[in-house]
Amino acid sequence: MARRAGAPEVNAGSMADIAFLLLIFFLVTTTIETDAGLDRMLPPIEPPDTDVVIKEKNIFQVNINKNGQLLADEELVDLKSLRAKAMAFLDNGGDGTCTYCKGRRNAESSDNPSKAIISLKNDRETKYGTYITVQNELVGAYNDLRNREAQRLFGRDFTDMEAEYLNPETSSSVKDELKEKVKRIQDLFPQKLSEAETSTSN
Repeated sequence: MARRAGAPEVNAGSMADIAFLLLIFFLVTTTIETDAGLDRMLPPIEPPDTDVVIKEKNIFQVNINKNGQLLADEELVDLKSLRAKAMAFLDNGGDGTCTYCKGRRNAESSDNPSKAIISLKNDRETKYGTYITVQNELVGAYNDLRNREAQRLFGRDFTDMEAEYLNPETSSSVKDELKEKVKRIQDLFPQKLSEAETSTSN
């Protein structure tokens, strides 16, 4: 009687090598997305030697309560009108030194874009989505004004120039040209967006 042949053995010696090569392949080819976050300059650790005096009219105060309601310069506003109010404050030119400002030149509002500060304060229970949306509207106010001036001076939007300047694929010669233009527009409307300490509602 003939013997039955046993099941053929599978050579698993190279399986570890194949798994290792696949692991290397996926590590090399996979891109990991990183969140850009919010671009904010933190205050220095050491306090300044001299006190900086800021006129109250040069501060545009925005408060968000736990229910998502907005108070801009002690006036209840909705999210749709926040950007327009911030732009009117930044573009006011109250002291007459701003030659490119197109605001009302109200003496009781901000003197100059270089002196104008937007202060944002939120409640600890404010929803994160509301907080980010308000941030976007305030940054959008700066970008809209910068786009206006970039169109006037260079015939293109500031946001496009900044994106091209920050793009790592942009050539160094183009970056050098864009650097001066981007800085010039940023100096016209410097982004001074301050965040006050959060409050707790009772």
